[in-house]
Amino acid sequence: MFLNDSENGALCVSIHDVAPSTWAECLHLLRAVREVADIPLTWLVVPNYHASALRSRSYELMLEALLAQGHELALHGYTHRDDAPLSGRLPRRLLRTVYTEREGEFADIDSADARRRIELGLAWFAQRGWPVDGFVAPAWLLGEQAWAAVAEYRFTYTTTYTHFHVLHPARKLLAPALVYAARNRAGRALSPPLVSLAERTQRKAPLVRLALHPRDAYHPALVAHAQRLIERLLVSRQAVTKGAFARAWAGLPDLNTNSTTASTTASTTTSATASTTTSTTAGTTTGTTTSTNPSARSGPSGPGRKQPSSWDSQCAQFPLLYSAAKRNCAIGPS
Repeated sequence: MFLNDSENGALCVSIHDVAPSTWAECLHLLRAVREVADIPLTWLVVPNYHASALRSRSYELMLEALLAQGHELALHGYTHRDDAPLSGRLPRRLLRTVYTEREGEFADIDSADARRRIELGLAWFAQRGWPVDGFVAPAWLLGEQAWAAVAEYRFTYTTTYTHFHVLHPARKLLAPALVYAARNRAGRALSPPLVSLAERTQRKAPLVRLALHPRDAYHPALVAHAQRLIERLLVSRQAVTKGAFARAWAGLPDLNTNSTTASTTASTTTSATASTTTSTTAGTTTGTTTSTNPSARSGPSGPGRKQPSSWDSQCAQFPLLYSAAKRNCAIGPS
């Protein structure tokens, strides 16, 4: 398999900051990836993004559909906001304010607060019957007490900017994330060549991680670079979710093959709910008319294989979400 040094390595592509308010951008990132290959992604979901009360049933239905297709949903903090008092030395304060723009929710909170936020996030997932295999702190920042709190839960893995961590039993793998700096012009100019350089240094690594963020969707050059990168990596690597990689590395069974997990319930509930609410949801505040879920994938396609029909099928299921994404993002469909 991909953990055997004599065979291909693994590629984990994740979409961060998934929430109703970022969903249009996330959809365009999904489309961009699927123009290269229909591969399983890890979606880093924030239940209460920026402490917003915004809810969207159509957003949740599509996440359920993606889960049923073999994608993974991971817990990505609770609010994605760093509201703790600033403390520590100047470099740490600059990291929390300038570099992350106060997005590192778990950077400097105590263990009790970390547990509270994790419990709220797990409860949100449980209400929807969704399994949770991994926890990834916003901005990859985990303070010492937050680390201890995360380890108390039965998450299979977490990741930092530089490492992939299996939690039980504890072990880590050097796997620096490939990520774009979309917030400013200098970052947008410098990050693609730096990502390419970092990818070349990891060619013999068992795992390469590519992290995409909603802001990337507004910059066609970044998205095009990510597409070329994915196409190149798929020549020699197998695309898997973070959870699948962690379980293979730890020798655990795949979460999606366990019939007792919530994933089976979520898949069944999604199909039943979607089919019975076609007429009733059309006039709600979510603004979408839904039918049955898209059928499950037959499996990832070969390297570089284009699949526009897969995206068209998704758009047919969620037409208003797609039109909103087309209107609001820079990488509209061709």
